[in-house]
Amino acid sequence: MIKSDREYRNFELMQQTEENKYIAEGYASTFEPYVLMQIDGEDFSERIEPHAFDDADMTDVVFLLDHTGRVYARTKNNTIKLDVDEHGLHTITDLSKTEAARSVAEDIFVGNYSQMSFAFAVAEDHFDIDTRTRVIDRIRKVYDISAVAFPANPNTEIGVSMRDYFNGEIEAMKEAERLQREAEELERKRAELIARANALGGN
Repeated sequence: MIKSDREYRNFELMQQTEENKYIAEGYASTFEPYVLMQIDGEDFSERIEPHAFDDADMTDVVFLLDHTGRVYARTKNNTIKLDVDEHGLHTITDLSKTEAARSVAEDIFVGNYSQMSFAFAVAEDHFDIDTRTRVIDRIRKVYDISAVAFPANPNTEIGVSMRDYFNGEIEAMKEAERLQREAEELERKRAELIARANALGGN
């Protein structure tokens, strides 16, 4: 079951080789901005800050299929290694330890699972109005890395919370623009009154 307190993001399928297809390596996230969804024809993006993982709880991250069910690897037994570098959150997962894990690795290798995803919780973020970008400043916890048959889609349950987030920001922007227009109109009327008063005073 997808947990409502977690966010899910796609990332590129982990790299494997024929010689060692049970070791899957890749980046669960990068620090480059990416388009998260389109609303009314406008791109809305997200960016994870380079220091967002500094205080994140990554003590017990597990490897799953579609974010549910059986655990195939985990950080606590050193079958998942996580490292934050200048590019993002780098992951190395050893899927060689059990028959079930090896089966998952083979499914990934032949393309039965086309992409990867990771689940996390945000501690702090803000919205950049100019670029329509949600900036993640601090991540509270990383829960899992998953092989997924179908990537998270903004129109599915996984994407509902982010669509709500951006819709809220859109409403806030519209309200700010409305207040700005009202302030400009009041200033225009004030200037007109001052000009009239000055004209009457001159007479």
